[in-house]
Amino acid sequence: MTALLFVSFLAALLVGLPVAVALGGASLLYVWLQGELPLLVVVHRMVNGIDSFPLLAVPFFIMTGNLMNSAGITDRIFNFAIASIGWARGGLGHVNVFASVIFAGMSGTAVADAGGLGTIEIKAMRDNKYPDDFAIGITAASSVIGPIIPPSLPLVIYGVMANTSIGQLFAAGILPGLLIALVLFIWVAIEARVKGYPRDAHFTWIRLARTTWRAILPLMTPVILIGGMKSGVFTPTEAAIAATAYALPLGLVVYRSLGWNRLVRVSMETIETTSIVLVIVAGASIFGWLITTTRISEEVAAAVLSITDNRALVLLLVNLVLLVVGCFMETIAAITILVPVLLPLIVKVGVDPVHFGIIMTLNLVIGLLTPPVGMVLYILARISERSFEYVTRAVLPFLVPLFIALATVTYWPGLVLWLPTVFYR
Repeated sequence: MTALLFVSFLAALLVGLPVAVALGGASLLYVWLQGELPLLVVVHRMVNGIDSFPLLAVPFFIMTGNLMNSAGITDRIFNFAIASIGWARGGLGHVNVFASVIFAGMSGTAVADAGGLGTIEIKAMRDNKYPDDFAIGITAASSVIGPIIPPSLPLVIYGVMANTSIGQLFAAGILPGLLIALVLFIWVAIEARVKGYPRDAHFTWIRLARTTWRAILPLMTPVILIGGMKSGVFTPTEAAIAATAYALPLGLVVYRSLGWNRLVRVSMETIETTSIVLVIVAGASIFGWLITTTRISEEVAAAVLSITDNRALVLLLVNLVLLVVGCFMETIAAITILVPVLLPLIVKVGVDPVHFGIIMTLNLVIGLLTPPVGMVLYILARISERSFEYVTRAVLPFLVPLFIALATVTYWPGLVLWLPTVFYR
């Protein structure tokens, strides 16, 4: 029966059914054939899975990212980044990374980063005669920062599934996100030196002051969110509402770049994306409950620990599994399915659940840059008007710095856990 649960789920995926349908259908088939539970338990468990206060953050973080993109705020962020760091050799490559760090504090997803900033960044790099493969590769790699630096939609989902403090997860993502940016800065500097990329802007205090003034209100978003959570003014869930309440008047009143028609479109996009996320969470809730009640997670932990109980090796094996899964499954779906399976194993070898949340999220968002299901690759292929195969080849070299950052985050828990300890423990 346990084998049936997984075989039916995988079969549903292979025939092209949506992940939520595959999860719910496999669970329903298992309960029906087992005959010990009423079928209504499936519905109850799915409803209970989304009846969670932290999940209220999901639509508001999605709405904030959509508002920032639609209101033209990304242009202000990009111009500020050029004035700040465009003077370095390979300047637009550095600007690409720096802008992603800023936007990460507003959007929380790699797809929003690639779709919003990517359009501006690739066009600017082409206008300045950068090769397409470099422009596409650094745009893809820098988008990974979005789900790591708070606010982060995947970390909200992980916190719900793992019953872990979302505030601690948000604090834990700050330094790893900055580490990814640092590694990418170094990678861009090396490539710029080797290939002779130019300096794209002369630094002037006047230009920096002007672009800072134009971008000061969007730049305050992460400050408000992190400061509000740290001071206890609002919880991480309420921070999502605060972010939306801040972004909405920026577009409608202050900059007047967001008309009512566009606001309706943004709202409908938010509803659509939120519905998809919640249906996946609902399906994964019953699936995860069955995994727990059938003791599959304990059997997986026992099987791995029978091979080795060395924490470093277990983390290596888990990273490899997550990287492979990330190639074939969307991030939120993978988190909802794998947390009940892997978390007991991780806890038994002494890894903090907050630390593991960052490891899992980083592995899976790297999967957004790998075929065949890499969503960021498809977005950049559309933006750059290049083939999917070309975009994939362009991104491959930039996986190297991301793997360096992943290894550092995995085996240096102090980097991840220091801020949560300072803020919450």
